[in-house]
Amino acid sequence: MMSIIRPYQNKQSPRLLSGSFVLLLLLASFCFTSTASAQSGTTRIKDIVDFEGVRDNQLIGYGLVVGLNGTGDSLNSSPFTEQSLISMLERLGVSTRGQNLNTANVAAVMVTATLPPFTNQGADIDVNVSALGDAEDLRGGTLLVTPLMAADGGVYAVAQGPVIISGFTVEGQAGAVTQNTPTSGRIPSGAIVEREIDFKLEDLQQVRLALRNPDFTTARRIASAINKKVGSSSNAENSASVVLRKPNGYKGSIVDLITDIEQLPVQPDQVARVVIDERSGVIVMGSEVRISTVAIAQANLTVKVTETPQVSQPNAFAQQGETQVVPRTALDINTGDDVRLAVVQTGVTLQDLVTGLNRLGVAPRDIISILQAIKAAGALQADIETL
Repeated sequence: MMSIIRPYQNKQSPRLLSGSFVLLLLLASFCFTSTASAQSGTTRIKDIVDFEGVRDNQLIGYGLVVGLNGTGDSLNSSPFTEQSLISMLERLGVSTRGQNLNTANVAAVMVTATLPPFTNQGADIDVNVSALGDAEDLRGGTLLVTPLMAADGGVYAVAQGPVIISGFTVEGQAGAVTQNTPTSGRIPSGAIVEREIDFKLEDLQQVRLALRNPDFTTARRIASAINKKVGSSSNAENSASVVLRKPNGYKGSIVDLITDIEQLPVQPDQVARVVIDERSGVIVMGSEVRISTVAIAQANLTVKVTETPQVSQPNAFAQQGETQVVPRTALDINTGDDVRLAVVQTGVTLQDLVTGLNRLGVAPRDIISILQAIKAAGALQADIETL
């Protein structure tokens, strides 16, 4: 009889290998969960602070847009447009003083732009163009050379180019249609930077970090995260600023130091606040808003008046009489008798508060009055800010 030799198989090995693989998956999942949990609710330092000296600068200028198809300023109603046109022509060697100018193809405009930080001379920036007079449409217009000045009166850029308009106006004898704003446009890369802002960030030994939402706890957490990363080099001055100093022995510049710390995660804190816009009925409540034990009832008094006048006529064979209109008024008063009193327990969260008010069927504008009443009662542990 022929014997068959089978390879040796260890039945325990697959079981052990499978168990080890599952254990590795569990450990990897736990590490990933722990990392995700540690990072939840955090944000980068660069997203919650502004660095001292790294800021935009606003530019403004006054210019003329030409080439309009009869939709520009009327010179009789806009004397500044006429004066600007005469001055521009005189600079070009054309004398028009004392002449009766009658053109509708020119419009006076205000030109605005934002000069980004550390923009080099010769760089291009975008500009916005807005009509100043009674021009109807800036489509097809070209902005002439316009100096752009900063708050110190210096010229930092010069703008010129065709204006791009996203709106239009179409008129007929019996109506008109206007989309967007045809008297405001934009010139992409329409200005050339002629002067740089004199600020040497790399020469500084320290720089301040300005918190966009001032808070003492957040400022301290930022300083702690920086000190943990690069050593004792920062401290919180107040709720709005943190001083960042270059540590002793640090080989890089302050720019390198900013690059090293701006990616650090920090969990920002905030004051419990309720923001209310009474004009639009918008309510925004922070996650830290808390309510003490309070009972809430909301009822509206509604009075509905319905007029159904009736006509009263005399009988067909009556010898005298006249037709009269007899008023009939119906009053319907709803005092909200079916409204119940709801109790909100102490320490409820934002979700609990919203859920409770929704169950009462309270409208957003009524919620505004309820929140103000709760605040007046001392049961709302948050600040109310009305826009």
